[in-house]
Amino acid sequence: MTDIEQFRIDIPQSDLDDLTDRLARTRWPSALPGAEWSRGVPVAYLKDLAEYWRDGYDWRAWEKQLNEFPQYVTEIDGQRVHFLHVRSPEPDAIPLIMTHSWPNSIAEFLNVLGPLTDPRAHGLDPSRAFHVVAPSLPGFGFSPFPEPADERPWDVARVARTWAELMSRLGYERYGAHGNDAGALVTPCLAAHAAEHVIGSHITSGLGVPMGDPADFEGLTEQDQADLAGLMERFAGGSGYAPYLTNRPQTLSFGFLDSPVAQLAYLVERFKEFDGWPDGTAPAEPIDRDLLLTNATLYWLTGTGGTSLWPYYEGQAAMPMDQTVVPTGVSHGGPSALRTIASRKNDVVRWADHDSPSHMVAMAVPDDVVAELREFFGNLRK
Repeated sequence: MTDIEQFRIDIPQSDLDDLTDRLARTRWPSALPGAEWSRGVPVAYLKDLAEYWRDGYDWRAWEKQLNEFPQYVTEIDGQRVHFLHVRSPEPDAIPLIMTHSWPNSIAEFLNVLGPLTDPRAHGLDPSRAFHVVAPSLPGFGFSPFPEPADERPWDVARVARTWAELMSRLGYERYGAHGNDAGALVTPCLAAHAAEHVIGSHITSGLGVPMGDPADFEGLTEQDQADLAGLMERFAGGSGYAPYLTNRPQTLSFGFLDSPVAQLAYLVERFKEFDGWPDGTAPAEPIDRDLLLTNATLYWLTGTGGTSLWPYYEGQAAMPMDQTVVPTGVSHGGPSALRTIASRKNDVVRWADHDSPSHMVAMAVPDDVVAELREFFGNLRK
């Protein structure tokens, strides 16, 4: 099947009423005294957020906003693929496929779609515009797995092949690729798989991170090594979720599909895991709570909170792959020592060290992402 069909989000009111009812009947745990965020999401914080979700958040308003962008579905390799396809009014716009994070959705790109596709309307140079294709990853959002699920794992390579087919099906012969987190794994894999079509591979971060090989540190200055040590210390620890998901994703899925608050707690923790600026300060909410709740609501209404965990079990969770065939750009790359390491196995033509108060970069600092994409791909077209 190669048909592409228009798609519009239209959630039944009964589903929204069920969500409201479940939120009202939440059974809350006791709070650990003095724990704050060190032992998980604080009860008081989540109670306040869940109450706002139940009584203040307006899904219909966000559903309308999502529907302002053209959406489609098609079937590739037995999998329904949902995607936004926002064409620019500028005739020389560059096609760009953008892959969202985990645990995230197409909502990640709501604040960047306008400036990227219609820069003239946002006071930007119209010569650097994009036709944006933003798919929902298989098993996420409106790209649910079939029932029963395909026994072949949807690893990064399979997603990359699917994206290449999608861009071909849309008639794009040459295009750029961008991704964050999970998308930063798919993007360089797509570049390697379809090098004759991908003009540039742009990711937010993760490239060049030492993985235990002593050779990574060869030739680095003392300052480089100190910078790396500081970076690793900042991000050390975390909640330890990755080893669990690598082995037991099914167990968590029961709570995700039955309790919206259980799912919300997990998403919030992922969004806030490495909150704050490098100087130690942290905004109260690095991501607008309505945008965060739009992501949580989308997961809940599509029932994909559980299947979004599968990439860990299937071995997809890793650092971005090395590839030298397509130029690479990084927007939130970290210290120059990481660029030194990354450049040994990647054709790094642009490396920026922007800061973000959240790992969900396009949600937290959309202007930086827009500026970097325009700079990176604009230079490639010269």
